[in-house]
Amino acid sequence: MKIAWFCIPAHGHTNPTLGLVKELTDAGHEVFYFSFEQFREKIEQAGAQFIGCDGYDFEMEDKENADRVGKDKAFASELLVSSTLALDEMTTEKIREIRPDIVVSDSVAFWGKLVAMKHGLPYVSSTTTFAFNRWSAQYMKHGLWETLKMLFAMPRINKQIDRLREKGYPVKGFLDIVQNDNETNTIVYTSSYFQPCAETFSERYHFIGPSIRPITQPFTKTAEKTVYISMGTVNQNREFYRNCIHVLSKTDWQVIISMGTNTERFERLPDNIQIYESVDQMAVLSIADAFITHCGMNSASEGLYFQVPLVLFPQTPEQGAVAKRTEELGAGIRLKSIREEDILYAVRQVLDVPSYKNNAARISESFRSSGGAPEARAFLESLVR
Repeated sequence: MKIAWFCIPAHGHTNPTLGLVKELTDAGHEVFYFSFEQFREKIEQAGAQFIGCDGYDFEMEDKENADRVGKDKAFASELLVSSTLALDEMTTEKIREIRPDIVVSDSVAFWGKLVAMKHGLPYVSSTTTFAFNRWSAQYMKHGLWETLKMLFAMPRINKQIDRLREKGYPVKGFLDIVQNDNETNTIVYTSSYFQPCAETFSERYHFIGPSIRPITQPFTKTAEKTVYISMGTVNQNREFYRNCIHVLSKTDWQVIISMGTNTERFERLPDNIQIYESVDQMAVLSIADAFITHCGMNSASEGLYFQVPLVLFPQTPEQGAVAKRTEELGAGIRLKSIREEDILYAVRQVLDVPSYKNNAARISESFRSSGGAPEARAFLESLVR
């Protein structure tokens, strides 16, 4: 089986796919992975053939553009179409050369879906967030203002759709591109238990559980309780970090903070607090008792996999959906504010109230009993057969 795989330039969307890619290549299938130079090494390590999308005036590589995409649908459609057309000649040539049996594309790498449409190939959506339909989308707070903005943007969006049609993409409308339905074959990297409204999705949706990397650099537990703090690569809220350090320095807990490179250095740290640019997150979570997180899907899933209750501090609508579901299942508590007393209260709650740990363990069990990469491989093989 030959698979053309498309992804966006983001670690959180690439990393979960690599276990499945390795499963496929180990079974003798060929995976041609369309991505970006910074991901080449890890993609090739998984056994795929890397095909670079760099250097094609691909505007979604620009971080400012990527941030704006979630907020401005007309801009998003323009960027999507420009990016698709920038890659059009290269992807058309490669698809003719490879002659894949199937296209797998990240749920927001819409150009991959468009390639499948243009060349009449079977399409599978690879979804590293929750699967969203009209029921589960209610977990993200999109209010009346967002709806109105979308309506005002429609003439601009329709102009972009015309550009695609001129290049041979059989697209009826914007929703054709950005929305999957119950007829769309889909791999989702979570369990049906953690997925909101799982019962509303058809049997074409395979909830295979999160992809968990092996521990490479073990961490030593130095206290009875270990608190881990990571807000992903984007958040640089210095006041939040300062408040965490100040209030948690008064405890006897081991506190590990992964802070990234773009923030000020904190001098004269208390003995119980360690700050790193990055850590082996699996290693830290394997010894953690509480995790203060921005609720990125991968981070939250990794914490819950290791049965660590979460203190929830979401920054985007998608992260808000993860926080809401975790709260609903009783495995975490939302941070009311970044005031010191609220931080301390939330951490004490998840450490001292046993139900948080028990509910995290229940979600962990659902992850471990999902079919994982072998189920997804069998699913893809069945589509080609």
